[in-house]
Amino acid sequence: MTEQPSTDTLARTGPPAPGPVEQAPPTRGGWTAVTAVAALSFVLVLSEFIPIGVLPQIAGGLDVSTGRAGLLVVVPGLAAAITAPLLTVASGRLDRRHVLVALAGAAVVSNVLAAVAPNMAVMVVARIVLGAGVGGFWSLGAGVAARLVPEAAVHRASSMITGGISAATVISLPLGALISHLAGWRVAFVAAAAAALAALVLLAAVLPALRPAGGTRFADLTATWRRPAVLLAALGTALAFLGHFASYTYITPYLQERAHFGPSAVTVTLLVYGAVGVAGNFAAAWAIGRSLRVAYVGAALLVAVSVALLPPLAGFAPAVVLLVSLWGAAFNAIPLAVQTWMLRASGDSPEGGLSLLVSTLQVALATGSFAGGFLVDGFGVGSAFASTTVLLLLAALVPHAGARAGRP
Repeated sequence: MTEQPSTDTLARTGPPAPGPVEQAPPTRGGWTAVTAVAALSFVLVLSEFIPIGVLPQIAGGLDVSTGRAGLLVVVPGLAAAITAPLLTVASGRLDRRHVLVALAGAAVVSNVLAAVAPNMAVMVVARIVLGAGVGGFWSLGAGVAARLVPEAAVHRASSMITGGISAATVISLPLGALISHLAGWRVAFVAAAAAALAALVLLAAVLPALRPAGGTRFADLTATWRRPAVLLAALGTALAFLGHFASYTYITPYLQERAHFGPSAVTVTLLVYGAVGVAGNFAAAWAIGRSLRVAYVGAALLVAVSVALLPPLAGFAPAVVLLVSLWGAAFNAIPLAVQTWMLRASGDSPEGGLSLLVSTLQVALATGSFAGGFLVDGFGVGSAFASTTVLLLLAALVPHAGARAGRP
């Protein structure tokens, strides 16, 4: 057993830690290969979140309630949570090139099925396929950078790959809403399928063979998961993602039904959300380099306050746009913060820590979307927003509670 992380793990400063580095003979593919992997990360996360921007249209097209349509966000999260630790163990025996191409293929199949789905059952199957692809990528994608570029460039390459995830997270919602407004929600999935196919072709063309690295056993995963610092990072992640997705999944119904925004206003507001989200992601990298604790707690509190003010200010359009912008900027600092937190807490077992992080955030995403749908159908959008405020306030307390307990 290695030494546990010190009690100042969360508070210590310094640049964000890079993703896990695989112990295997280096295989150079260059920056073109890194770009291809980044494109896959973008496509998978774009496909996962694109229904959020078109949820009312999907609900109408499939003749289901808005809350039930929210299952399309729940299902991939659950599938990814199950897949991530399984792929962490199994992927040590597989050529990474073949796995990554297969994950791109899963995204193509999923989006094509979603685009032609005649009913909710087929749509759910499509989303399960996508969830498996997302979980597989999160379990091994970040570690590929170390095998594609020289050692001195690994950190920059890892940032580029995770940058695809960040970019897709912040633009999927406004992009889906824009395409749906112009051509219909099914075309949004066609566009995602085309992007996935392009990523597949690029991967097949430029990615070199990546021989199997040393495998991770389930015993290694569970040993990492039992560390108090790792569990604390997982708790902070769970509360933040649970709270965010309880209301983020239903932001379009809020803008339409409570704020009375028309289709064009909704699209513009969501585009603003995406633009400031990118800015928030860059700001997070700067802030985490100075204090991870302050970056995480500050972002959680800003999300809580922004979401709390949206229902009472729904009749004042400028305030709604401003608050949605603050929400986007603040939340998009959290994924990088919790990833850095988990990497520091897991010490010499980054893959084990990240597999728990992926499962935790995907279960929280799914649970938050499901619970938000229940609240929206039963009590209205405002109740989902209230739950977000409470959960993000609790998330902001986690580092303080850990420090009081003598943990990171």
